[in-house]
Amino acid sequence: MPVIKGVLVNEQIRAKEVRLIGEEGEQIGVVSIAEANRIAAEKGVDLVMISPKANPPVCKTMDFGKHKFEVAKREKEARRKQKTINVKEVRFSAGIEQHDFDTKLRHAQRFLKAGDKVKVSVMFRGREMRHTEQGKALLEEAAKVLAEYGEVEGKPRLEGRNMVIMVLPKQ
Repeated sequence: MPVIKGVLVNEQIRAKEVRLIGEEGEQIGVVSIAEANRIAAEKGVDLVMISPKANPPVCKTMDFGKHKFEVAKREKEARRKQKTINVKEVRFSAGIEQHDFDTKLRHAQRFLKAGDKVKVSVMFRGREMRHTEQGKALLEEAAKVLAEYGEVEGKPRLEGRNMVIMVLPKQ
């Protein structure tokens, strides 16, 4: 059998003697590697080194193919249960009208209900950069409206020509 993730199996184990553990977890004791391989072969299972740093190294008799399958199955199940959080962005311009503002905030509310982070940004063009206080006011108003759907992370901050806040969904 090939080496998988640094696990030594059967003839790959080079220690002179090992502490052997049976399939059910019972202690068999300290035996020579030849004796451990013989015991594993009699039972029709593999000898797997589970603790190479111990003195003597600890080995266990088990069906290694079945063990690999179960580990892969557990990892797959853990990946399936993971929740990925996406970041959605809602952009405003500095001179946005109230109806457009409300419409975009409804989109942000929908994103937050779906469990996504929302990045709310105000874009400044040309001379609008002199009036960043308007953008700050817009973001603070948006933060008040979105407060019941999520938590605002920090104060509005300027990133180049955009002023940004992040809103995290409520748990």
